[in-house]
Amino acid sequence: MKKIQALVFLSWVLFMPLKAISRPADSQPPAPSITYVLSMPQPQTHYFEVEMRLSGIDAATNLKKNGYVDVKMPVWTPGSYLIREYAKNVEGFRATAGGRPVRVEKIRKNTWRVYANADPITLNYKVYAYELSVRTSYIDESHGYLNGASIFTFVDPLRNQPHRLIINPYKDWKKISTGLKPVNGQTNTFEAADYDVLVDSPIEIGNHRTFSFTAAGVPHTVAMYGEGPYDEQRVSGDMKKICEAATAVIGEHPCENYTFIVHQTPNGGGGLEHANSTTLQVTRNAFSSAAGYQGFLGLVAHEYFHLWNVKRIRPKALGPFDYENENYTNLLWVAEGITSFYDTYLLRRAGFQTPAQYMTAVADEITDVENQPGNRVQSVTESSFDAWIKYYRPNENSSNSTISYYSKGSILGGLLNLTILSSTGGQKSLDDLMRYLYAEYYKKQKRGFTDDEFQQAAETVAGRKLDEFFRKYVYGTETIDYNAFFRPFGVELLDVGGNRKDPYLGASTRFADGKLIITAVRRDSPAWNDGLNVNDELVAINGTRVGSDLSAVLASAKSGDMVDVLVNRAGALKTLKVKLGTYPLVNYQLIQLPTPTPEQRALSAKWLFTSNA
Repeated sequence: MKKIQALVFLSWVLFMPLKAISRPADSQPPAPSITYVLSMPQPQTHYFEVEMRLSGIDAATNLKKNGYVDVKMPVWTPGSYLIREYAKNVEGFRATAGGRPVRVEKIRKNTWRVYANADPITLNYKVYAYELSVRTSYIDESHGYLNGASIFTFVDPLRNQPHRLIINPYKDWKKISTGLKPVNGQTNTFEAADYDVLVDSPIEIGNHRTFSFTAAGVPHTVAMYGEGPYDEQRVSGDMKKICEAATAVIGEHPCENYTFIVHQTPNGGGGLEHANSTTLQVTRNAFSSAAGYQGFLGLVAHEYFHLWNVKRIRPKALGPFDYENENYTNLLWVAEGITSFYDTYLLRRAGFQTPAQYMTAVADEITDVENQPGNRVQSVTESSFDAWIKYYRPNENSSNSTISYYSKGSILGGLLNLTILSSTGGQKSLDDLMRYLYAEYYKKQKRGFTDDEFQQAAETVAGRKLDEFFRKYVYGTETIDYNAFFRPFGVELLDVGGNRKDPYLGASTRFADGKLIITAVRRDSPAWNDGLNVNDELVAINGTRVGSDLSAVLASAKSGDMVDVLVNRAGALKTLKVKLGTYPLVNYQLIQLPTPTPEQRALSAKWLFTSNA
């Protein structure tokens, strides 16, 4: 019986069409495979070497039909809203298909067309990496750091496929720190669910120090590069407090683990958020002074709170990302500004600031914003939308024409918090708004929110309409009536620097090479109205030679005086008549009212997290 069955089967095979026996009707093409191999054989030359291996990609890319596949490099990185042109650092791009060299043609600034009609395809290129910032990549003889968008190319139709990364560290480098998931416990091989996860996971490679702690039930690793002195036990304990205070806002931690990469550098440089990690840059002496350490903890709080606000609670425009073009939104004041509000608020809640210190920080921020002329010119939504061309590209007139969505957004976030607290008798706060957005849009609808949806959510939590708040202060530039927000809490915002009689010119200067040069002219100031220009050298005022101290020359004048200002403008001497003004800048403080009501005391306790809250 068995032999007969075999003969029958053979007969059927012999007469079956060849196409039918090549693949069962219900079989699927092989899943695409995307693997990168990252090497750094000569770190002193500042180059990463990348090999990208592609196989099984025909079904997704129509490789055989088209005869080519396009490979692209991002032009920006999420979280930093500027076109950075990462392809400018790529060189030596070449490709093979089936083990043989194939033609490569660059068809756009960030796109290479690889002419092949079969895989596997292997791409090789080098990336010059010598800019140590949280947004870029860097390698030298001491360590390597990379931000994935500036290193890894992608194929559009394959972005949602799993990606694998093999790292070959320089010969004597022992550590790799990243939020990427290791493959089967391997130390040098990692996997990402898709391209977004790959480039959202910065990597530190070298012999840096690492330490760990657990916060909110989640293991955290800190990779510390640099030579600055710090107390590991103190730093880890304080970071833990920040992480747990931030987690308490939402009430849920979204990660299995979290990685901090900390660079101690001569000048610092801020931070950049990622889905389960962050990179922070601080000065080498940040841990040696009270102010520096407080700044470090504030940076930790800011980037860590982004774990929710931006990476999960996000404007609709910020994901899925278009890596080749600007991703416009009016809501960076929420994404960055409200996060800035929380970075200070979390310091208070975690016990690193007293109520008085927190109120001083709030008043100082209001002072800075109200002293910037651009606050009357650009709304916070316009600031958000124009981040791509204005915030990251300031010039000498920026303070006159723009406002930061970070600082103004932080103030508005604080005022929304006060509004919700006072409107609900202290039963709800901005925390409840963040939790609402997290539950409704991230978890339930699995998307970002629109401008209108954010306002509607705020109104839902506050229990009242907020049209006037958004019209005047979010979309408009009207002067904020701060005390309407603060008085229900028993405090008042006062200008304690008023009645200054100093004569005022309105020109910022720097002294260099024996010359006092104008670097900025304040809008509507005497210098602005009477024609002083940026780059003018101030030579003399009323015949008196100007040295390094402008105030000393003006000390004998008074507000309202007309003075002769001699300037050197591009090599030509010019005398301008300028009418001095009155010092216009404010200096705000939040002052406790002398006899607060019980209701004011109760709300203040909720706001400031004091013992009777």
